[in-house]
Amino acid sequence: MKAFSRVLSTSKVFQYRPHNNISLRAVRHFRSPVPSYDFSRQTPKTDPDNTAAMLLQKNLIQRNNMLYGYGSGTIRCTLLDSVGRAKSPSVEIKREDLVSKHGLLPRDLRKIEKSRKNDLVPSLLVRENSILISLLTVKALIKPDMVIIFDSTGSGITLNSEAHKNFINDMKLRLKNQETTELNSDPLPYEFRALETIFISALSNLTSEMKVLLTICKGVLQDLEFSITRDKLRFLLGQNKKLSSFNKKAVLVRDMLDDLIEQDDLLCDMYLTDRKEGRIRVQDDHTEIEMLLETYHNYVDEIVQKSESAISDVKTTEEIINIILDSNRNQLMLLGIRYAIGMLSLGGALFLGSIYGMNLESFIEESNYGYMAVFIFGLISTVWLYGKGIRHLHKLQRMTLLSKVKTESIHEPPLKK
Repeated sequence: MKAFSRVLSTSKVFQYRPHNNISLRAVRHFRSPVPSYDFSRQTPKTDPDNTAAMLLQKNLIQRNNMLYGYGSGTIRCTLLDSVGRAKSPSVEIKREDLVSKHGLLPRDLRKIEKSRKNDLVPSLLVRENSILISLLTVKALIKPDMVIIFDSTGSGITLNSEAHKNFINDMKLRLKNQETTELNSDPLPYEFRALETIFISALSNLTSEMKVLLTICKGVLQDLEFSITRDKLRFLLGQNKKLSSFNKKAVLVRDMLDDLIEQDDLLCDMYLTDRKEGRIRVQDDHTEIEMLLETYHNYVDEIVQKSESAISDVKTTEEIINIILDSNRNQLMLLGIRYAIGMLSLGGALFLGSIYGMNLESFIEESNYGYMAVFIFGLISTVWLYGKGIRHLHKLQRMTLLSKVKTESIHEPPLKK
C-alpha cells in the first residue's frame, strides 16, 4: 500500500493543468473520440487498362526524350573549323543558337531532332550562308569556314563506333586539303570538299550493304537450284524484303541528286565561299558542283541498277518455284484422278459380279460357260472404262492456248459483209 501511495503521489507531478483557453481547446481536441470509418463506403476502382495505357504512354515519352533529346533544348554536335581541327569531341549547342547564328529556320532542325533509327528520306537545304544536309546516317551543317556534324546518327551507329570515327577522320583530312603521299590537294572550295566527304561516306555504306545483300541472295538462289525447302523459301522472302528496302533507299538518294542537278539557281547558291567573298555567280556558272553531283549520281544509279537486277532475279526464281510447285500439285491431282477412274472402272465390274451372285435363278448358272463369260465381260468393261477415262484425261492435258483460240474462233459467228 505504501508503494502504491508513492506512485500516486509521484503521478501528481505529471498531471496536466491548463492555464488558458487555448490549452483547454487543445485538451478537448485530444480528448475527442477517434472518428469511426465507414467500411461500407468503397473507394472507386481504377480501370487497369487505363492505368497500363497511361504508364505505357509515360514510358514512351520518357524514352523519346532520352533518345532524341526532346525537352533538353540542346543538340550534340562535333565542330570542325576551316582547317579541319575539332574543337572538342562533342559540344552541346542550343537550338536557338543554331537558328540565330547560322541563318536557319526552326523547321530546318526538325529532321535533325526527329531522326529515327531508319531515316530513309534524304534532303539537302541551301540557306543564306549554309548547307543543311541529311543523307542516310550523316546529318551536317556546312558553312564556308565551318562544318557542324550532328551526332544524332541513325541506323544504330553509335558515337564511339569505328564507322563514325573513320568518317570524322576523313572529314578532317579532306578539310585540311594538304598534299600527302595518299591524297593530293583539292582545288574545290571548302564547302564542296565537305559535301564530297559526306557523299563518299554514304556511297561506301550503300556499297557495303549491297555487297552483303547480294552475296546472301546469290547463295540462297544457288541452294534453291538443288533443293527447295520451306526454310529456304522463308529466308528468301526475308532477303527480298531487305533488298526492296535497300532499293528504295538508293532510289531516294538518286532522286535527290536528280532534283539538285535540275535546279540551276540552287547550284549557284551552293557556292558559299564565293558568296561570302562577294563574288556573284551567273546562273549557268556551276560546273564544279554539277560535275560533282553527276559523278555521285552515276555511282548511285549503278547501285540502284544492281539492286533492281537482284530483285528481278529473286522474283524470277520465285516464279519458277511457283511453276514447279504448281506442276507438282497438278501431278498429284492427276494421280488422284487416275485412281478415281480406276475405282470407277472396278466398280462397274463389281456391279456385274454382284448381279451374277444374287440368290436368283437364271439360265447363266445352268450353262457351263456362264462364269467364264461374266468374268471376261466384266474384265473387258473395266479395261474399256479405264481406257476411255484416261484418254479423256490426256485430251485435257494436251489442251493449249492455241487450241483454245481455235475453239473460240469456231464458235464465233461469221462477220456480215
